[in-house]
Amino acid sequence: MTELHAVYAFVVAFAVAGLLTPLTARFARRVGAVDQPKARGLGRESTPLLGGLAIFAGALVAGLLFIETTSRTHDRFVGILAGAALITLVGALDDRFDLHPAVKLLGQVVAAVIPVTAGVEAGNITLPFVGPIDFGSLGGPITVVGLVAMMNVVNFSDGVDGLAAGVCAIAALAFSIIAFDLDRSHAAILAACTAGAAAGFLVHNFPPASVYMGDTGANLLGFLLGCIAVEGAVKTQAVLALVIPLVVLAVPFLDTTFVVLKRMKYKRKVYVADANHFHHRFSRIGFSERRTLVYLYAWTLLLGGFAVGLRFIPYSDNHGHLNAGWAIVVAAFALLVAAASAYLVYVLEILKLRRLSAVRIRRLRPDAGETEVDADVERQIETGEFEALERKG
Repeated sequence: MTELHAVYAFVVAFAVAGLLTPLTARFARRVGAVDQPKARGLGRESTPLLGGLAIFAGALVAGLLFIETTSRTHDRFVGILAGAALITLVGALDDRFDLHPAVKLLGQVVAAVIPVTAGVEAGNITLPFVGPIDFGSLGGPITVVGLVAMMNVVNFSDGVDGLAAGVCAIAALAFSIIAFDLDRSHAAILAACTAGAAAGFLVHNFPPASVYMGDTGANLLGFLLGCIAVEGAVKTQAVLALVIPLVVLAVPFLDTTFVVLKRMKYKRKVYVADANHFHHRFSRIGFSERRTLVYLYAWTLLLGGFAVGLRFIPYSDNHGHLNAGWAIVVAAFALLVAAASAYLVYVLEILKLRRLSAVRIRRLRPDAGETEVDADVERQIETGEFEALERKG
C-alpha cells in the first residue's frame, strides 16, 4: 500500500460520507433522533443527529477497498471494524434514547476491548531520554482505558458546528503521514479513510449545520483515532511514539482536561455538560462560529504540523546525538506552538474579555475604574460564568 492508495481511500470515504449524510439526516428525523437547542449550546434550531452513520459507512467502504491486510494485521483490522460497528450502534441508540451514562460507558469499554483482544495493544512504548518501557500484562487494560478516554475526549469537544469533524480530519491526516513514515501502511490508510469520512460529513456540518454527527460520530471518530494512534505510532519502537499522538490531539485533550478540572473544582458531575469548552468561551467573547472554527482549526494544523515535523526534521540520529542546527529549528517550532497555544487559551480570552467587560460595566456605571474591570475579568475567568454583552442597535 502506497501514499496513492491513501489518496484514493480519502476520496472514496469523502464521497460516500458526503452522499449518505443527507440520507442519515432524513432517517434521524423519521426515528426521532433530533437535537433540540439547549441553553448551554450554540445551536439555534432543532437539528437531526446520526450523521455518524455516514462517517462509519465512508470509513468502512474505503477501508474494505484499500486496506490490504497480511496474516499479522488481518485480525487487528477486523477487530477495529467490529469495535467501530459496535460503538456506532451504541452512539446511535444514545442519540435516539439518551442512554444512562453508565450504559454508554459500558458500551465504550466493550467496543474498546474488541480490538485490544484482536491485538491492537500498546504493550510497550519508547520515550526520549528514557528508552523502552514494557507494560507487560497491563498493556491491554491501559489500551482499553486510552481508547475509552479518546472516545470521550472527542465527544466532549463536539459542541459547535464543524468542530469535531474538522479537528478529527486534520488529526487523522497528520497520523496518516506519520504512520507511512513509520512503515505502518495499514494504519496510514485507515487514517486516510477516517479523514475522508470526517471531511465528507463536514460538507453538511460546517456552520450553519444541517445535521450533527451526534454521539454516533463523536464516539466513532474517537475510537478510530485511538486505534490509529496505537497502530500507527504508539505500537512502534520509534522515539516520541507516545508524544506524537498527544501533540496531534492536543486541542481536544486540552479542552476536555480544562472542562473536567473546572467541573471537579466546583464539585459538579464530570459527565454533566456545561458551557466551559473553548468554543463556548470564544463565543462569549464575541467570536462567530466560523471564526471560532478558523482559530481552532489553525491551532490543530499547527500542532499537527509540529508532530509531523518531529518525524521528518533530522534533529537527531535516534541514538541520543543532536544535530545542533536542526535542533534549533525544532526548538523554534516548539516555541511557536507554545506561544500560539498560550495566546488562544489565555491571552486572547483575557484581552478580549477585558475590553468587553469594560464596555459592559461602564454602560452601567460610567465612573467604574480599572480595578473594578480587572476584578470582573478575574471573576469570569475563574468561574467560567460569562455575562453576555448586549449590542444596541
